[in-house]
Amino acid sequence: MFCFQCQETAKNCGCTVRGVCGKPEETANLQDLLIHVLKGIAVYGDRLKEFDIVDKETGLFVVRGLFTTITNANWDDARFVAMISESLKRRNQLRDKFLAVYKQKNGRDFDEPLHDAATWFVDDVSTFAEKAKSVGVLATENEDVRSLRELLVIGLKGIAAYADHAAILGFEKDEIYGFIMEALASTTKDLPVDEMIALVMKAGEVSVNTMALLDEANTSAYGHPEITEVNIGVRNNPAILISGHDLKDMEELLKQTKGTGVDVYTHGEMLPANSYPAFKKYNHFVGNYGGAWWEQTKEFESFNGPILLTTNCLVPLKKNNTYKDRLFTTGVVGYTGAKHVPNRVKGGAKDFSEIIELARKCEPPVEIETGTIVGGFAHNQILALADKVVDAVKSGAIKRFVVMAGCDGRQKARSYYTEVAQALPKDTVILTAGCAKYRYNKLPLGDIGGIPRVLDAGQCNDSYSLALVALKLKEVFGLADINELPISYDIAWYEQKAVAVLLALLFLGVKGIRLGPTLPGFLSPNVVKVLVEKFDIKPIGTVREDIESMMAGK
Repeated sequence: MFCFQCQETAKNCGCTVRGVCGKPEETANLQDLLIHVLKGIAVYGDRLKEFDIVDKETGLFVVRGLFTTITNANWDDARFVAMISESLKRRNQLRDKFLAVYKQKNGRDFDEPLHDAATWFVDDVSTFAEKAKSVGVLATENEDVRSLRELLVIGLKGIAAYADHAAILGFEKDEIYGFIMEALASTTKDLPVDEMIALVMKAGEVSVNTMALLDEANTSAYGHPEITEVNIGVRNNPAILISGHDLKDMEELLKQTKGTGVDVYTHGEMLPANSYPAFKKYNHFVGNYGGAWWEQTKEFESFNGPILLTTNCLVPLKKNNTYKDRLFTTGVVGYTGAKHVPNRVKGGAKDFSEIIELARKCEPPVEIETGTIVGGFAHNQILALADKVVDAVKSGAIKRFVVMAGCDGRQKARSYYTEVAQALPKDTVILTAGCAKYRYNKLPLGDIGGIPRVLDAGQCNDSYSLALVALKLKEVFGLADINELPISYDIAWYEQKAVAVLLALLFLGVKGIRLGPTLPGFLSPNVVKVLVEKFDIKPIGTVREDIESMMAGK
């Protein structure tokens, strides 16, 4: 195996025996093979695009395949074997479709040589493991080419996650599927460096468009998030804990638990669900339990009731954990030994009855903290406060905004973000989205004239909200460049959705982003040099030095 897609990769280089995340070599290799076959599907999908044909069903299949390989999403080898088999079948069907269209349009058979990803085929799944060893990241020998290809593929995984969430709510765009096909297919070609860089930048544009589509999907279905005080204590009722990002699962779980005597709590990236108007009508929707994803082995244990994982991040259980029988997965998530809730049939809903029945037999959650935290500061809500914010900036009450969005993780170096939040001058406001907020969202940081000093826009995909706010402020202040705003970017990253957000910010022209705790291990020195020269991306430094630089607009 060789995996370097997350921030915690071994020695910031690559995991070669077992992932720091806990991913076994066999699972990593099967994920590599799945990506390889998805590239083969993309070869034909990209060719069909030349004839103005986008196969939406296949596009969504590729999106979900990419999503499944995101860090901490799926640990079930049997699921990956099944997906590879299905991918080969779908690839050959798309190949036949392409060959027929090509012959019809050109009057002759297609006879060009194609990449192994588009031609390799076996019926025997027992051969998958051996094939998987030869198609991983290191199959691309040139370090800079490998870096650009993987930057693109890793960004596509993030885009795919957001596209899948939007599709679940009925929002899809052919151009998103079309670009994913084009971009995946490009990694099977020997392209000039400038073309590879152009595709990476195009991925940033598609990331913006995909997050905008998801924002439209979420707000159309559930309303615009509202400023909300979220309870972090517990009640004395049996309960279900739901984690991940999928709001459709949240909706269906709340409907099915209504009147059962079972409470529902959010965990991790599901916290922002508490701010959507459509969910507030459920009296048994209690609040949020615990913190970021990496603390789950302790928090899932003390919760006592069943846990539903709708997306990443799911971490392997420790030897002393006893909640596997209470762990349920759904969607792209999988874990060997955990029960999986099948996808909804068209027009139907998922069946959470088994989870509800189990919850009724469980003890209430153990209280681990009390109080409230405030969320709901997505773009619609912040823009409703625009006059107040602008007045505070003009009066000097707010000197600077610091965007501290992104991911949380286990490394001790991430205490940097807590220390920055604590040490920032009292006339600064933190803008956040994603689980990075758990490093400081429970600190008593106060407010500025009634404006909380931490404005939480929501999930990682809601970083789009922060971009909209920045663009609006640029317009209000009559500035020519987004980088003239009193906004600094101090971003924490962990997995592939954060990379998609980063590419989106680069596409929007944001410069001077601090990225930590480390720069991505998949970036070669030469690619880092390009990003530094073009976008002034920089690693985090010391808390004191970084705050001084940010307050000086550097």
